Amino acid sequence: MRSGARVAVVGGAFVLVAGGIGYGAYSVLGETAGGGGDGTRSASESSEVKTGPPSAEEIAQTSKGFFDAWAAGDAKGAALLTNNESGAEPVLSSYGEDARIGKVKITPAPPVGTKVPYTVEATVTFQGKSKPLSYASELTVVRGLTTGKALVDWEPAVVHPQLTEGATLKTGESSTPAIEAVDRNGTVLTKEKYPSLGPALDTLRQKYGEASGGSAGIETWIEPADASQPDVNLLTLAKGKPGKVQTTLDANAQAAAERAVKKYAQASVVAVKPSTGAIRAVANNPVTEFNVALQGKQAPGSTLKIMTAAMLLEKGLVTANGAAECPPDVRYYTRTIENLGRFSLPDGSTFTQSFAKSCNTAFIKMIDDVDDDSALAKEAREVFGIGLDWKTGVVTSDGSVPEEVEGEAAAQYIGQGTVQMNVLNMASITATARTGTFRQPIIVPQSLDNRELATASRSLSPSVVQQLNTMMRATAAWGTGAKAMASVGGDKGAKTGSAEVDGQDTSNSWFTGFSDDLAAAAVVQTGGHGGDAAGPVVAEVLRAGG
Repeated sequence: MRSGARVAVVGGAFVLVAGGIGYGAYSVLGETAGGGGDGTRSASESSEVKTGPPSAEEIAQTSKGFFDAWAAGDAKGAALLTNNESGAEPVLSSYGEDARIGKVKITPAPPVGTKVPYTVEATVTFQGKSKPLSYASELTVVRGLTTGKALVDWEPAVVHPQLTEGATLKTGESSTPAIEAVDRNGTVLTKEKYPSLGPALDTLRQKYGEASGGSAGIETWIEPADASQPDVNLLTLAKGKPGKVQTTLDANAQAAAERAVKKYAQASVVAVKPSTGAIRAVANNPVTEFNVALQGKQAPGSTLKIMTAAMLLEKGLVTANGAAECPPDVRYYTRTIENLGRFSLPDGSTFTQSFAKSCNTAFIKMIDDVDDDSALAKEAREVFGIGLDWKTGVVTSDGSVPEEVEGEAAAQYIGQGTVQMNVLNMASITATARTGTFRQPIIVPQSLDNRELATASRSLSPSVVQQLNTMMRATAAWGTGAKAMASVGGDKGAKTGSAEVDGQDTSNSWFTGFSDDLAAAAVVQTGGHGGDAAGPVVAEVLRAGG
């Protein structure tokens, strides 16, 4: 879609204006605002510059004036009522010229403080094709720093919530044919039915649309400032012939993932098939162009103990049924690390019990015996494929366990410190633990483009795999994951995690688990204990199978 028309940004909303088409009327607030932008003052103005928040009357007048000018196609007049005239005018001008948006009707709602919500109804017209476009947005009225005038606080999202700095809105013939993405069973996957797939479907279209055999249509889209990012389709005026793109996703698992994340304000989940690496589901709430499930970078908390346990088992420092100390706290160099609520386990408790109950200190006490600060980083890369260049078919962040020393190395053992993961990475780690061999996650078959997949340099021994699965089964049966996994059938295992974040009162909730040949991981921001929030998300996806 690198050809066509350009966008305009206005008042927090996104409006399309066809060239040569008049703008319609709209509901208004208060009286017409006058004056200019934040850089000039008329001779008739008082020499005293107003300060403080804008009054209700000023908010009504400024927003009405801005909406009037916008609806009339007066880009200069609308821009003068913002605090960034030079930034606003080009975007507003491109509305009708490039985005081909006209017949604009703006209906404001009552202000909420200094914010004015509104809805936009418009018509996009190109080459004899017309379609309505509607959306809701808002603008904020602020006081100009130099003039003291009440002005619209300019940002591209004033025109449309998805419009960002440097992006443009266009209407025309798309440069890339649309695609019809299908799941592993041939079910069609659409943004409308599976909203979380929107960013991935846009990327798949950008990468594979031309090779899929389809033909271009006429669309309105947002073209990002970064040419490597996919265009965001907003409206289709005339459909081309979509090309079919096969994915590894499973419609049932995807539907379950979509339902599960919507129960929380901020949540992400990914499901992966351990025997193949096929990604079965990806979901986020809220849905944004930045795909948190695949691109996020956060400390995963105690879910990373799966990897730490694998490293300790490989080195022969522990066994699943061997004794492991679990005191309430332990000091390593300058850091004192405690168990949640300073709990402890009685003498003679096994490593499986420490794992299932998520005992931090049992893991930290092993660091001196490991005697290699880089051991966990090596385990991550050599066995679990973390930090390698994954080529899933879409953009992903592939995890990071940097080599650290002393207290920072200790924090990594329990998934804190400088460890950075997302739920795709943790689902993959669980899948690797399940089978013993890293299989790079994929969302489209390798045969689609013959890309080279990442491979780890070695696998876990059958003995280590058996012990890891035993410990994860214990966590799901009677450990910290038991409540969340109670409704999941099959051969099942789990690991919980709570990741503390600076400046955040409540920890992030992490959970990962498997059922037969499906592994899933989830994070719920500020969700608290892993079993309480992220656990039910994972369980719902695992129950759906795939």
